[in-house]
Amino acid sequence: QVQLVESGGGLVQAGKSLTLSCSSSRSIFRANALAWYRQAPEKQRELVAEIVHDGTYNYGDFVKGRFTISRDNTKNTVSLQMDSLRPEDTAVYYCNVWFFGTAPSVWGQGTQVTVFA
Repeated sequence: QVQLVESGGGLVQAGKSLTLSCSSSRSIFRANALAWYRQAPEKQRELVAEIVHDGTYNYGDFVKGRFTISRDNTKNTVSLQMDSLRPEDTAVYYCNVWFFGTAPSVWGQGTQVTVFA
């Protein structure tokens, strides 16, 4: 079965940067959508950033201008560069991919990001 493995999470000081990576066991070249979600304690999982099939990049308003999603089709990875981190960014971050010809989308196990002031 296809697997998504996130890495790069950790403890980071507010104002600093962190980069998350999602490695896919299946090619992402024809993926319909690539995305990062996050879920903070006692909150619903929310969309952080995504790349949809038409090449459109969408970001949650709370991270726009600070986070950047990118893809590397040769390495089958999806990255999330997070700059100017804030304590409210603390959450478990999940990779999500809607692969071509499959449903539903696939989720990774998540990686914890903790931002302290």
